[in-house]
Amino acid sequence: MGELSVRGTQAEVRELRREAGMVFQQFNLFPQLTALENVMFGPLESRGVSKQQARTEAIALLDKVGLAERMNHYPSELSGGQQQRVAIARSLAVRPLLMLFDEPTSALDPELRHEVLKVMKDLAEEGMTMVVVTHEMDFARKVGSRLLFIDNGKIAHDGKPAELLSSPPSQRLKDFLQHVV
Repeated sequence: MGELSVRGTQAEVRELRREAGMVFQQFNLFPQLTALENVMFGPLESRGVSKQQARTEAIALLDKVGLAERMNHYPSELSGGQQQRVAIARSLAVRPLLMLFDEPTSALDPELRHEVLKVMKDLAEEGMTMVVVTHEMDFARKVGSRLLFIDNGKIAHDGKPAELLSSPPSQRLKDFLQHVV
């Protein structure tokens, strides 16, 4: 594993990954495991908790994302929104300090997006630090505390969501917003 500098000190990439939960566009659930088993997997493998403790915590997390009643279902038996909420619960199961989301609603039907966005909003209200790559501008405006607009791989704008989205400081950001809003 490589190393990188965080706040001026060397940090192990593996250690940093343990502190972050990751949720991707595609849900990346294990298809041969139930929702409950998917959520239990991380704590059993990385935290070394007992099976009973992992099960208790997984049920609580599935309840938190509104899926306790679906815990014995396999991913193929769940809607896209339900699978993404299981993925969020799975990420929370390792007790991260930070959650990273890469377009968590992009693979979902528009009607299912609200399920995932509600869970993410609840996490933000509980104080979870989240870095979210999204085209959901209404969500960014209402939930975000900071917005970065990245253009051609570089940060083009950095500011408060309400300010940047209400009064875009550049034509490029205006053009982008016209296409996604």
